[in-house]
Amino acid sequence: MPDRLNKQEIAMLREELEMLMAERARLLKAVGTAAILIANMDADALPEGAVEAADLLSETLNALPEETLKDALESIQAGIAA
Repeated sequence: MPDRLNKQEIAMLREELEMLMAERARLLKAVGTAAILIANMDADALPEGAVEAADLLSETLNALPEETLKDALESIQAGIAA
């Protein structure tokens, strides 16, 4: 019985890990898209409220570890290439 429970736990953990990896992939795409949007934005052409939101987004993106941002941008490039 303990082996069976252990196998069930392993299967549940595997499913959870797969869900987390899929969520990470979606989040990386969102971050990569946001980074490209900010990089190509003309702040002078935006209304004041949008500029404040863009500044907040920019600060949030800049606070990410470099490797995470790199992964995010690569995920967008992979999506464009596909």
